[in-house]
Amino acid sequence: MDLNNKVIIITGASRGLGAAMARRFAARGCQLALIDLDADSLGDTKTSCEQAGAARVETYAANVAHEQEVVATIDRVAHDFGALHGLVNNAGITRDAMMLKYKDGQLVSKMTLDQWQAVIDVNLTGVFLCGREAAAKMIELGCQGCIVNISSISRHGNMGQANYSASKAGVQALAVVWAKEFARYGIRAASVAPGFVATELVMSMKPEAREKITARVPAGRLGDPDEIAKTVEFIFDNDYVSGRCLDVDGALRL
Repeated sequence: MDLNNKVIIITGASRGLGAAMARRFAARGCQLALIDLDADSLGDTKTSCEQAGAARVETYAANVAHEQEVVATIDRVAHDFGALHGLVNNAGITRDAMMLKYKDGQLVSKMTLDQWQAVIDVNLTGVFLCGREAAAKMIELGCQGCIVNISSISRHGNMGQANYSASKAGVQALAVVWAKEFARYGIRAASVAPGFVATELVMSMKPEAREKITARVPAGRLGDPDEIAKTVEFIFDNDYVSGRCLDVDGALRL
């Protein structure tokens, strides 16, 4: 895909991976529709994208777990830009907990249904809703394009993350299904599975905790958000990449 002037939606774009991807697409001259829970939180990303060379940047507030908000927001994007060529499903949350925790033979805690459902609602249902509505708009507007879901190395199963692992395995599988179903409309779909990346959240951890994480990575360091962004950019660039998940984890395997 020639990215110049293409209209790309990025969810969870206020910081971290979302902001890094937005800046990389901006440097390619894209028109960007940035979505997050609070439109005001997107101010810094919008400014940096404009400085990087984006053809146009608009911001939108939406909870991706709420169907009507997703429908209304993607309708607005299509109306505002008159086209839609891509979506990066990046918005996600964590609510980590062990499924069951025992001490001295006594049950101490369980992962609650609220902890499970909150993550599934945002990370999996949100991806489903955004992908469905974005694909519908692409088809309606006659735009060929690409959808990339941000999965995770945790899709293989990570202790203390039953909810997150299930959601990230789910979004990888969704991309495979969409690649098959949407190919007839000229729409590709794929996913990217980052390992441990130096986002604001990870860098705010205590140094000893961060060092413990880094020690597990054969590459000897955390990933840079822009390295994930480059991988997403590659998928958009290469029209023969579809239905696959690209692992970007420094050779780490859970």
